[in-house]
Amino acid sequence: MKTQILTASSDDIKTAAGIIKAGGLVAFPTETVYGLGANALDAAAVKKIYEAKGRPRDNPTIVHIARASDIGMLTPDIDALTVSLIDNFWPGPLTLVVKKRHEVPDITTGGLPTVAVRMPDEPAALSLIREAGCPIAAPSANLSGKPSPTKMSHVIQDLDGRVDAIIVGDDCRVGIESTVLDVTARPPVILRPGIVTAVDIEAVIGEKAGFDPALLEKSETSGGGLKPKSPGMKYRHYAPKAKMVVIEGRRGRVKAEILRLKLLNEREGNRVGVLLFEEKAFREAAHDFFARLREMDDEGTDLILAGALSDVDGVGFAVMNRMMKSAGYNIVKV
Repeated sequence: MKTQILTASSDDIKTAAGIIKAGGLVAFPTETVYGLGANALDAAAVKKIYEAKGRPRDNPTIVHIARASDIGMLTPDIDALTVSLIDNFWPGPLTLVVKKRHEVPDITTGGLPTVAVRMPDEPAALSLIREAGCPIAAPSANLSGKPSPTKMSHVIQDLDGRVDAIIVGDDCRVGIESTVLDVTARPPVILRPGIVTAVDIEAVIGEKAGFDPALLEKSETSGGGLKPKSPGMKYRHYAPKAKMVVIEGRRGRVKAEILRLKLLNEREGNRVGVLLFEEKAFREAAHDFFARLREMDDEGTDLILAGALSDVDGVGFAVMNRMMKSAGYNIVKV
C-alpha cells in the first residue's frame, strides 16, 4: 500500500476526509498522541485499524467527534453529570465511556455495550472529523504494543505502507493518552489515568471518582478473563524493544542503584539508557516519556533503567501507569 503524506491544508484535509468516507485509514495528530482513524460507524473500516496495528479485537477504540453535541450520535444516555464534564473538559484529553447506540458496531467497542468518546483539542483532527462527516474511531497510530507515537516520524516508522494517509503535524503537546472515565458507573470510575486527574474531575462532579482496581495493581494483568473497558487495560502496552526495569524507592537510593546497574551492564557490553525525570516534573515526564523510549530504541539500547515517579500526584500516577506497563511490571525496590 502506498501511504500518502498530507499536510493540514484545506485541500489535504479534504483528501484525507475522502479516504475516511471511502472506508480507508488516516493517521492524524491530536494533542495527546497521534491517532489512526477510520469511520467509527463502518465495521469494515474499523476492522482495518485492527489489522494495520496488529491490535487484539477485544481492545476497544476511542471514538473522536468534532462537536460536543455529536455525542448524541453515539449514545442515547447523556445525563447532567456527563454534560458538566463535557462543558469543563472538551475539547481536551478526557474520554467518556457511555452507553452505546446500536448503530455503533461491536468491533468499534471491543464487543462492549459502551462506547468511549472524546473531542480532541487539535485543529487538524477537528477539521478532519468535520470534513469526513462521521465520528472517527482512532486508537494510537502505532503498531500494537509499541510506545505511543508523539511525533510524525514515529507514525511513519510504524505505519508507512500499512495505512492510506498520514497527516503531518507538530509534536503532540500532552504526550500521553487521554484520561478515560466511565460515566456509566456511580461514582464515575477512572479506567485509564491521564493529564486530566482525579482531582480535576472531582472538582467538577462534586464527589470522589473511583479507580478501576487494575490501575492499583503492580503486576501484569493481561491474562485471565479480563474484558477491557478501555484501551491500555489488558495487554502489555507502550513497550520498547529493550528490556526495561523500573527502580522504585527514595530518590538518592534510586539514583545510586541506577548508576550501579548501568556500570555493571556496560561492563558486560550492553548499551544502557537511563530515564530519570526531575522529582516533580510530572508534565515534562508525560510529554517526553514515549519519545524517550523511541529514541532509545533507535539508538539500539539493550537495557532501560527508569526511575519511578511519585504516584501521589495525579499526572505522576498517569506516567507511572505507562512506565509500569512499558517495563512489563519489572520493578526493583531499593
